[in-house]
Amino acid sequence: MNDCVLAISVVIPTLNEAAELPETLRRLRKVPEVGEIIIADGGSRDATIELARANGCRVVDCPPGRGRQLRAGAALATGEVLLFLHADTWLPPEAGRVALDCLARPGVVAGGYYKVFRDPPNWLVRGSRFKCWWRLLVAQRVMADQGIFLHRETVEKIGGVPDVPLMEEFELCQRLRPLGRIALADATVQTSARKFAKLGVLRTYALMGRVMLGYYRGVPLEELRRWYQR
Repeated sequence: MNDCVLAISVVIPTLNEAAELPETLRRLRKVPEVGEIIIADGGSRDATIELARANGCRVVDCPPGRGRQLRAGAALATGEVLLFLHADTWLPPEAGRVALDCLARPGVVAGGYYKVFRDPPNWLVRGSRFKCWWRLLVAQRVMADQGIFLHRETVEKIGGVPDVPLMEEFELCQRLRPLGRIALADATVQTSARKFAKLGVLRTYALMGRVMLGYYRGVPLEELRRWYQR
């Protein structure tokens, strides 16, 4: 781990992420402000846990579901700032510094990064950086694959990360809005386009749209999880 004052605890929810995790961890080591990495594993059957421990990460086993995994990982964190990160999202070296700068802005309680997809299958997946800005402007929300950072005391103030199987960033941002602004830090992360490559771009967008519409219509989150995984 980095020899620096503990500032940021990174919490990564995993489920069979042995292929993606090593490079994500390698890039995290280049972020000086990261003091610990917590892997909240939802029952991996591959080498995810072994890789995490071999790379000096703390590991917590918990039931699958990103919200409940993040909640379990956050409960173990010791850093004054928490960063929730997907196992396939790569941070640039300046990510820690700009996150702390972002949280120091007046009225800001949480933030995320701009995002681009690695190896997008076609042009329909491009423009993600603009979408991050537009989504924040219109909905005051950041997506989980952008990375979400906030003070640990803020997480405690809202009662912890929402214990939900899906849409955890929607629920989290909803609880944060009454406390202050959500902002974007001046850095861009790279996240995997593997779901688009697997399902196809149009089918993936259709699935995301269906899940989001179901969320706003009040469909139970467990049912939405089944839609998403199916």
